[in-house]
Order: sequence, then C-alpha cells, then structure tokens
Amino acid sequence: MKYIFVTGGVVSSLGKGILTSSLGAILRGRGYRVTAIKIDPYVNVDAGTMRPYEHGEVFVTGDGAETDLDIGHYERFLDVDLSRANNITTGQVYLSVIQKERRGEYLSQTVQVIPHITDEIKDRIRRTAAEQNAEIVVVEVGGTVGDIESLPFLEAIRQFQFDEEDQDLMYIHLTLVPYLPSSEEFKTKPTQHSVSTLRGVGIQPDVLVLRSDKRVPDEVRKKVALFTNVHAEEVFSSPTVDYLYEMPLVLEEQGLGRVVEKKLGLTPIPPNLSFWQQAVRKLKRPAHEVTVGFVGKYVKMPDAYLSILEAFRHAGIAHDTRVHVKWVNAEEITDLDKATEFLGDVDGVLVGPGFGIRGIEGKILAARYARERRLPYFGICLGLQVAVIEYARNVLGLEGAHSTEFDPYTPHPVIDLMPEQLEAQGLGGTMRLGNWPMRIYPGTLLYRLYGRELVQERHRHRYEVNPAYVEQLVQAGLVVSAVTPGLQGRGEGLVEAIELADHPFFIGLQAHPELASRPMRASPPFSGFIAAALERRRQTLFHSVE
Repeated sequence: MKYIFVTGGVVSSLGKGILTSSLGAILRGRGYRVTAIKIDPYVNVDAGTMRPYEHGEVFVTGDGAETDLDIGHYERFLDVDLSRANNITTGQVYLSVIQKERRGEYLSQTVQVIPHITDEIKDRIRRTAAEQNAEIVVVEVGGTVGDIESLPFLEAIRQFQFDEEDQDLMYIHLTLVPYLPSSEEFKTKPTQHSVSTLRGVGIQPDVLVLRSDKRVPDEVRKKVALFTNVHAEEVFSSPTVDYLYEMPLVLEEQGLGRVVEKKLGLTPIPPNLSFWQQAVRKLKRPAHEVTVGFVGKYVKMPDAYLSILEAFRHAGIAHDTRVHVKWVNAEEITDLDKATEFLGDVDGVLVGPGFGIRGIEGKILAARYARERRLPYFGICLGLQVAVIEYARNVLGLEGAHSTEFDPYTPHPVIDLMPEQLEAQGLGGTMRLGNWPMRIYPGTLLYRLYGRELVQERHRHRYEVNPAYVEQLVQAGLVVSAVTPGLQGRGEGLVEAIELADHPFFIGLQAHPELASRPMRASPPFSGFIAAALERRRQTLFHSVE
C-alpha cells in the first residue's frame, strides 16, 4: 500500500480537495487502483446537520453516509463509488474510542490522545484502503496546519513514517502564495511559516503546491524550495483555472505525476488523460449554449448545490454545450408575473432540493410557470414535491394542498411523512439515505432516458408523495413514471418520479441523480434536461428569426 497525505497551510479553502482529486485522476490515468479519504477535524459525527451556508452541500454516498462535499469531488475525478469510511471526522474517532473504553477494550488503561486516538485514526485509514482494494490511498487532512483541532490527525499521519517504508509514503503540502499588485510580487513568507509549522509537528513535506491566482514563476518556486528544504522540481504551481477539470492537466504538465512515481518507487508510466483534454476543450469552446433558471433559496452560496452544478457541466460535456446558470431566489417569485420576469428568458427551469418553508411558494409558482408555458422542467427531491403540490392545487383542484412539512394542518397533505419517519428521533442520519432501487415504467420519458427498468439512485429526504393521493393525481393526468419496489403495504411502492405526457420535458425525481453523475458519464435525467433545453433554445431562435 502506498500513502499520500495532503495538508494545507496559511488559510482554509485553498483547494486541497481539488488537489487530492486531481492527483487521484493523474494516478488513475496511469492505471492504478486509487481511493481517497477526507479527514474533517470538526466534532460533528458527519456533515448531515450542518447549514449549507456554512459548509456547502452535504454529499451522500451510495451506502447512505452524509459527508463533506470533497467526497463528491473524489468520486467525480476518480470515477469510483466511495463509502462512509472515506470521510473521517473527529466526532467519529472520539465516539468510537469512547465506546471501546466503555466496553472495556482498553483493559482499564488510561485512554489518551496518544496512542489511542491516533491509533484509531491510523486504523481507519488502513482499513478503508484495504477494504477498497486500493494500491494508492490519498488522504486529505482538512483544516489548516496550526489549528488545534487538526493536531491529533497530523500526529497520526506523522506516525506513518515509523510504520511504513520510505518509498511507500509521501507528504504534499498546499499553501497560499499571495500576489500583491501594488508591488507586483508574489509573497512567500506565509508559505515559509506554514512549512515551518508543519515541520514543527514532525512532518517534512516531500512536495509543495503553491496556490495563487496566477502561475507562480520559476524564480519564486526556487526561492520557496530554498527556504523549505524541498527541491525546486518538487515545488508546483496551482493557479486559478476556468474549470476544475483542468487541474489534472495543469499538474501533470508540470511533472507532479513523475515526482510521485519517483518518491513512491513506482514504474514510470505515460498517463492517459485524453478524456480530461477532450472535456476541457468542450467546456472552453463548446458548439452550443443554453441558460437554465435555477430556483432555490441558497443562491448566494452556490456550493450548497455543488453536485447539481457539476452535473450540468457533465451534461454540457455530453452535448458539447455550455450551460449558463441563472440564479433565481425563490423568495422573490411572489406571483406569475414575477415568475415571467425571472424565468421568461431561460431555456429550462430546475427546482432543487432543500429543507424548510422559506421560498416554498416561489418554487411552487416556478413549477406552475414551467408547466403552463411548456418550459423544460426538472425537479429534484423538493423539486418533485412542489410540482406535485402545484398540480394538486391547480389541476386536480385540491385547494390548500400542501406538504405537512410546511403546513401540518393542510386539508390535503399530498406530501407527508411516512409512518416510520414519525418514530425517528433526532436529525442526523434519520432520512431515507443512499442508494434505493427505482423501478421505471416502460413507455415513459424517464425510461427512454435510462434505457432500463431498474436503476439505483441516491436519496436524502424524509417526506414522500402521500400514497393516499396518487390515484387522484394519476386520474388528473399526472404520470407516475417510477416507484420504489418491494416496500410492504405500499401497493406499487413510494413514488420515485413523476412526469407529464403532454409536455416537452417535465420530470420530477425524489432521488438526487446529481450525486452519481460523472464527467465521463453524465446522469441520464440531467442529459435529457439539457437536450430539452437545447431544443427549446433552437425553437425560440427559429421563431425569433421567423
């Protein structure tokens, strides 16, 4: 087993996740089996209860773990399905150690950070790598070197030096090199201090990656090398790029892959990065373009919808199309005139997931606008639920129809909790999470998109379409195109997807297909949605010329 540890210095949010993902892609391009692990120093057990404005989206793995968004980057760049074991938090580690102590597994020892906490961290890293049959594991240590909460994790990865052979282990440190326009120079002092702090805990980095808006010149790289005890050819620049998928190419072009091969004693192999080259070409110079109206309530924090934005890019790569996103605050859509104002110039509408009542009526109006104007509509999770509420109110005629999440006293709870959810205690991990089967009915648009009857998609929700109203909705013209099979006492099963037969593209999914979308394999409903938006744009241009 080969281990690569990625740490960060100076400030947080430098892009350690993208560096880790890009390194994984570079190694995958050489044919190695690679996995990636994210260490999060926060005390939360997982990311499930965190505010999107504070932490970005919650990424859900196939086995139902609510994780840091970097796990999504790993999956997309490595093209692998990861699990709950790939996200290690302080909360998980301490909870496990305390439970072991209560069971008497430490034989009455005094339980301490060293060795018990650090041993738990090392065991989790090794166990995950072994279970996933990886040849190389890339471990990203979240936070910033010098943070108190990161110290046990830094100590744990330091101890790997005494457990592994030199050629089986390397450390990569990402730091900020700010550029000052006033003096037209790159400042290396923060990097020097960061490396000094890292060396102070016993870790000498093998490779430095310098994060800056502009490409760091060779003379600056040499200066950094001189002050940090790293060879100049082991110092790399990580400039700001237009698209994240450029980073494997940028780093490989500088020779990062060759340095890793040398340090880890790997046989030199020319990497196959042709897909990334083609993808970047399509992203930068696409043949077509469309504009999608994204109706949500976290529009000031796009990271809250990161996987959806990436799924748009994947569909754009598949159709050689640039997907422009027009952010629409759901709270500002107060009537159909406002819906026309915000959505009248887009080629499709997506209503995304979310929790809480804020902006709900605006999302319902967006669904109505798309239905009545025959504008391509894609609803994800809550986006399906608001489409059902809108249809129940304005087509079926059920006045006051709503979800009991937002109106517990609605006369028509077309969206409701299932009985088992009424018994759930707390918040974390109590939803329908991870992969669930979805049986798609032949003859539907959804079946044409997936091309098969049974698929697995990831979920993250509590509320469902109320089975008591499904027959009425279907009789009124709503098409149930997929259900969850095999649920006892639920007839055909819970509603997984709805659509409209007489509409160019109107689909709602209870699942989150964006979570399994990949650059090299776009999610079928996202691909279909962008294809419908392209057709809408062609028709709009044709009629305007006519």
